[in-house]
Amino acid sequence: MNIENKSKQIKIVCLNNNSIKEYPIGTYLTEIIKDQQITLKFPILGARVNNEIEELSYTIYKPKVIEFFDYSNIDGLRMYIRSLSFVFIKAVKELFPQSVPKIPHSLSKGFYCEIENLSEKMNADLVSDIENKMRDLIESDIPFKHVELLTHEAIELFIENGYLDKARLFKQCPELYTSVYYLRDYVDYFYGYLVPSTGYLKVFDLMSFKSGLILRIPSQPNPKELLKGPDQPKMYEIFKEYKNWGKIIGAADVGSINEMVLRGEESELIKISEALHEKKVAQIADQIKARQTAKFVLISGPSSSGKTTFSKRLAIQLKVAGLMPTQISMDNYFVDRDKTPKDENGEYDFESFDAIDLELFNQNCQDLLDGKEVELPEFSFQAGKRIYDGRKIQIEKNTIIIIEGIHALNPRLTNALDQESIYKIYVSALTQVSIDSHNRIPTTDNRLIRRIIRDFQYRGYTALETLRRWPSVRKGEDKNIFPFQEECDIMFNSALPYELGVLKRYAEPLLKDIKQIEPEFSEVMRLLKFLSYFKPMHETEVPPTSILREFLSGSSFRY
Repeated sequence: MNIENKSKQIKIVCLNNNSIKEYPIGTYLTEIIKDQQITLKFPILGARVNNEIEELSYTIYKPKVIEFFDYSNIDGLRMYIRSLSFVFIKAVKELFPQSVPKIPHSLSKGFYCEIENLSEKMNADLVSDIENKMRDLIESDIPFKHVELLTHEAIELFIENGYLDKARLFKQCPELYTSVYYLRDYVDYFYGYLVPSTGYLKVFDLMSFKSGLILRIPSQPNPKELLKGPDQPKMYEIFKEYKNWGKIIGAADVGSINEMVLRGEESELIKISEALHEKKVAQIADQIKARQTAKFVLISGPSSSGKTTFSKRLAIQLKVAGLMPTQISMDNYFVDRDKTPKDENGEYDFESFDAIDLELFNQNCQDLLDGKEVELPEFSFQAGKRIYDGRKIQIEKNTIIIIEGIHALNPRLTNALDQESIYKIYVSALTQVSIDSHNRIPTTDNRLIRRIIRDFQYRGYTALETLRRWPSVRKGEDKNIFPFQEECDIMFNSALPYELGVLKRYAEPLLKDIKQIEPEFSEVMRLLKFLSYFKPMHETEVPPTSILREFLSGSSFRY
């Protein structure tokens, strides 16, 4: 090979097989897969290229480090879900051209879908027709065509197709070009990349639910099987309530929120959002009082849901209702360190249910119900043992005991107590605001942004350290919290329609500090793109009692 030809070669490092090889400029990722005969456990869906997510149609022009991934990887899962959503939308539009399909949120381990402007109510026959149309599209193995358009051209296409929310959002976009996808002649926009073609999406199911339907996806451990999820009627109702709030505020999607900011109405948006929160907390307090037998209020929810601030605000509203709240910390019922269970890595597992002294907890609660005075334990993390410092409580007529903890909704925790004495609350940031009708904002992302800021503000952790811990946090939630969320008497949605515009100012600098060399860089880029849709908002109007203050600063509560 002559020098001229050598100069056109670029070095590619492939982490899947630890190879270093030169390829001509303009080589596709698919050609590298074929040349090196790269196989994974499941079909390859995409790749990390210099720690950034790319589709398999990506072309190499400079030296790169590449790692291919399949469905078992979180980014592969996201690509599958986006692509399957596109097939669903395309199928609906082919069957019902005047309809408006929407995918507002997750539900029952799948995705709740609505179809507006249908001439008839959703029924089993309609669901079957949509599913069959989706399977036809998948069997045809149609490629998803990725196209760069001038932003004004994309806006015109969205208006033409009736997607005014997308058009509104991209009118606020400063970028000259916008990426869109075509599935045959149908165009759409998705927040993130898609799989190469519809033929990759063979495993899914549709089932009717309430006035819509649920799009079921494959299990990550085994993508040949459908993911099984529990019925979540209470979760559905809280999302429905939040949707109604969005209509009240006029903030159903990012574009509409941005318009309010641009019109100088962010102060009103914050005030109404906080007022709705306070009204809901007051309603919960009234319901607790109405259940005259209730003596224990158990509160649980995933990380960064604002449980602590919610508990404090609830205590205030309980006082307004004429009750006397006091708090018991579940942390004080840890077993001694030598009895603490360990995880698969040999580390102490404080999130395990067996880390709690269940017998002592139930005995103390029963004694309180029986009118006895109880000396409460305090756990010394330094000594790894339970101690007593003389704190005693006794239930009086109007006493309400608030107990917050990750296992608070697990029936095993209180199965020895009279269930009429217990009122259970599930708290989570169940974001209902969407980027647009086809691109939901995962509640997990909302909580992750909150945690990144809080960990930096109060715990001294960098954003990189938080991102590295997040998979472990999520694993614990899947095991200890989410299976029991429907056990609650009521759910409280701690998400605020305006919050991501405020959090953006804090989160972006922390994320931008993470270097491309880090494996988490692809997640950084995804979160930064997500935040880029929001117009920044000032926090001056955020009240000191807001749940958001738990993650920023300036709270009037002591934590």
